[in-house]
Amino acid sequence: MKTVDLLKPAPGLRVLISGAAAGIGAAIAQAFLDVDAAVYVCDVDPLAIDKVKAAHPRLHAGVADVADREQVDRVIDDARSKLGGLDILVNNAGIAGPTGAVEDIEPEQWERTVSTNLNSQYYFLHKAVPVLKATSQNPCIIAMASVAGRLGYPYRTPYAATKWAIVGLVKSLAGELGPSNVRVNAILPGVVEGERMDRVISARADALGIGFEQMKNEYLQKISLRRMVTVQDVAALALFLASPAGQNISGQAISVDGNVEYL
Repeated sequence: MKTVDLLKPAPGLRVLISGAAAGIGAAIAQAFLDVDAAVYVCDVDPLAIDKVKAAHPRLHAGVADVADREQVDRVIDDARSKLGGLDILVNNAGIAGPTGAVEDIEPEQWERTVSTNLNSQYYFLHKAVPVLKATSQNPCIIAMASVAGRLGYPYRTPYAATKWAIVGLVKSLAGELGPSNVRVNAILPGVVEGERMDRVISARADALGIGFEQMKNEYLQKISLRRMVTVQDVAALALFLASPAGQNISGQAISVDGNVEYL
């Protein structure tokens, strides 16, 4: 087999992506559809799910609040039924959480961030890992962490705490699931251009009492390449990890961030 052929995921892979009606998740879904995978996405927003299904008739989709274990179980059962099994799980769903000093963050805000960003990953894993163990199609789990999972992030402590936890979860599971030939890796996006990042920058600017453009420039100055990354950059790495070229990559936390030096 030519090296270039190793970069192409096998056609017909069965892929489940959480939180994928927009943003990074939607870009990953599109990337897998482009290589003829069978893809199921879920999202908490019914209108967004309707929109993405209309735009991509081949896509299977369901509505779920990933912080609710019973809803996650229903999504996985539906995905197994629609796809006929599962080869790839992309644990992508997450929220930005609150911005503010730790003493000003309400317990409910902390708990919602942990439930959505971290507990949801466990819910998907608990239900999907037995299904992944049963496939012979180079099974893998991709967990969406963040550059905030390797750096401190002042005023974003709930978010950073969950992303560091995801990296620990991935590294532990890689050892646990390796003997079953299931690979587990984390992707750590950096400053990803788009509406969500604009909201994050705006909230941080408000917390620090400065303007949006000044805050945006400060973010860029922390990146060695002085530019944001795109959702397509992240999707490309997900495809690589699911391809034969990634068959011996496991237990890794891989940044796609232009080298963010600090947050």
